[in-house]
This record gives sequence, C-alpha cells and structure tokens, in this order.
Amino acid sequence: MRRAFTLIELLVVIAIMAILMGILLPSLSHARLAAKTTVCGSRLQQIGVGLTSYLADFKEALPQARGPLPGGGESVIGALFAGKKGILPFYGIDQIGAERRPLNKYVSSREPAPDAEPQVVEMQEFKSPVDRGCENTGIPVTGLDRTDSYYEFIGSSYTLNDHTLDGEEYATLVPMTPNGPGGKMPPVLDTTKTWVVGTHTIYNYQQDGDRQSRWFGPVQVQANLLYLDFHVRLRVNVPPGVVNTTPDYTFLP
Repeated sequence: MRRAFTLIELLVVIAIMAILMGILLPSLSHARLAAKTTVCGSRLQQIGVGLTSYLADFKEALPQARGPLPGGGESVIGALFAGKKGILPFYGIDQIGAERRPLNKYVSSREPAPDAEPQVVEMQEFKSPVDRGCENTGIPVTGLDRTDSYYEFIGSSYTLNDHTLDGEEYATLVPMTPNGPGGKMPPVLDTTKTWVVGTHTIYNYQQDGDRQSRWFGPVQVQANLLYLDFHVRLRVNVPPGVVNTTPDYTFLP
C-alpha cells in the first residue's frame, strides 16, 4: 500500500525549502551584482580603447562639446562627452545627442542618425547595468530632482573627470572656466592614479552634499573607474565629503 505524506512531513519540507531559499537568494543577488559590475567594467575598458584613439587625434585633449549656459552664451559641458540625448532640459543635454557627442564614433562603429531627427538614438555602450540613478540630482524641479537612471537623465551612465568635488568651476582634466574654450589636458603627475572616466557615483558627495547614488549597496558609495593609464578598477570606495584624493584615486592632475 502506498504511503502518503503526513501534514507534519509536508510542513517540514516547506520549512527546509524556505531555509534553503533564504540562504541561496542573497548569494544569487550578490552573483547578479558581480556580473553586472563586470559588464560595467568591460564597458569602461571599451571606452578606454576609444579614448586612446581620440587623444591621439586631438593632441591630448579629452572629448569636449559645447552647450548653452542658462544665463546665455555657451561653454564646454563635460556631460556631453559621449552617449545619447538625455531628458535634462539644460546645457544642451536634451538637444545634443549621439551624432554630436564626440567620443561616440571612437567607441561604436554605428553611424548615428542626425540629432535633428525626433527619435532618440540609443548608445548602449555608455549604459551601465548597475546604473540606479540617484535620489538627489541637486535640481530643485519636480520630476528632475531624482532619477532612476543617469543614462536616461544625462545620456550616459559614465562621466568625465572635468571638475573637482569642490564645484564645477574647479577644472581638472578639461581646462575650462564658465566661459572658457576647453583645450588640452594639463600635465598629469601620476596617470595610474588620476581617473578619467567613471560611474556617476564618483560625484556623489559633490560640494559636500549627498546625491544618494548607491549603485552597489545601501550604505557604502562605490564607483567603477577608468584611469589615465587605461586600467579599470571596480567598486572603489568613495568616502563622504569633499575628498578629491584618496589612496585609490585622485581627481587632480
């Protein structure tokens, strides 16, 4: 005669399955994050390859595009170095897209459609799978005060090292002032330590604020960085406050 499970046996099996799921799910979550982090690092490495060619063509000047300033005139806007049109209606972010962002053609072999066309041309090469945006963009406008994706907001998950954490008027690798023309990089003391392109999380504590860009965990802010010697480091710790130089990286030439 075939023996069926008793209620107690069934409950024991369910309890064991719940325990196993509790053990395995965090491991799976960590594995997914590790995989996404690796893809992000690979895209930074790809950006580095393109940047090498760009620097050769433009005599050691980083990718630069000019955008309109809110008070009139225009200046080099670091966010326009690569990617697609974003949704931010300032500095040309929502007008200057894949066609006119200078690094794109050095990273992608695709010929983007003109920016004048209505559709937004996607540039997945500049979209990080760990991009979770931020809770505080620093823009006091409803709908623009936070974002779930820097790629959608600005057009790229990655940013250029063009200013320090002290503020956008303090230039680093792109010699610009509010109305300056940009130009060649200044001499760099240690290319193995000065980062050149990184995830937006590197600017989380700009001007001693907290943009709450926690892509890798709920507490510690971390960033993936491409350095000027073109090596990539993953999940580099970003300390609170205006700290432009750490044992792991520096904003400064």
